[in-house]
Amino acid sequence: MEINNSFKTGFITLIGRPNVGKSTLMNHLIGQKIAITSNKPQTTRNRIMTVYTDDDAQMIFLDTPGINETKNALGEYMSKVAKSAIEEVDMVLWLVEPSTYIGEVERSIIEELKTLKKPVILVINKIDTVPAEKLELFENAYKKEMSFSKIVHVAALKGQNIDGVMDVIKEFLPVGPPFYDEDTITDQPERDIVAEIIREKALRLLKDEVPHGIAVTIESMKMREKKAVEEKSKKKRHYHPPKQAALDLDAMLKDAAIDSSSGMMDIDATIICEKDSHKGIVIGKGGAMLKKIGTAARKDIEDLLQCQVNLQIWVKVRKDWRDDKTQMKSFGYDVNSFKK
Repeated sequence: MEINNSFKTGFITLIGRPNVGKSTLMNHLIGQKIAITSNKPQTTRNRIMTVYTDDDAQMIFLDTPGINETKNALGEYMSKVAKSAIEEVDMVLWLVEPSTYIGEVERSIIEELKTLKKPVILVINKIDTVPAEKLELFENAYKKEMSFSKIVHVAALKGQNIDGVMDVIKEFLPVGPPFYDEDTITDQPERDIVAEIIREKALRLLKDEVPHGIAVTIESMKMREKKAVEEKSKKKRHYHPPKQAALDLDAMLKDAAIDSSSGMMDIDATIICEKDSHKGIVIGKGGAMLKKIGTAARKDIEDLLQCQVNLQIWVKVRKDWRDDKTQMKSFGYDVNSFKK
């Protein structure tokens, strides 16, 4: 790709309350599903970086956990992830729901944003849920609190006005060369994405009280030896999965089976929960729920890795792990990795 003198590049963070649509919007902006989504709080727990590159600009997005009152060490960690991302970027997209109510969480965000010397874009999401004539009221409520570089309306779930958001981002991006190759989509390792896929399916299938207290770890991911796959499939071609997770997990190969000649990946995963009673719910009667989670996850993982997957999932109890910083760190949530 030829880089012209007017090429723009920069880091953009998406912030807001839980379930306001940050991950959904980011997935639409880059045209790929990288961040998991669900209708439950704490879906996003870590910072997720994605990259979109076209002829005019490179946009590096940082999706962050929802900002909310912290109730445990995991909540404290998630708050630090979100707030640290604000300091590291060139631009902030603050997603809010269409409402004139501005609560304590919003006011704390406003106080943080007022100190910034960088563009802050207010994104009013879910506009498909309210009459269009009320949008000005919502805008004015936030304008009274602080000034914004721009205000834009979207319906992220339906992909409405995504181009409008892109145009606004490009307007405020600084001129400069790209930081990443044009084919880079994310910095997330495959193991992390696989773990998140499993957690997404658990979030969508389990009862409300359980998902907040689960984590997923990948114990091993190993491609079977070519000889073993050939003996099983009687095929000669062996496929190594790409390093970049650049496939749309919802759309690609939805109705197509993965050719066994692509190889076989053995994956051992563990779902961590906080209570013995939760373990029983995750497993389900006769293992039915665990089977549902595994079946749903395996399909998306095969689409991601482009090979057959033998997915084995175990369930373990780690009591109150969300308040145990040592255990949290072992699951990838290190509170001490942030300054504030």
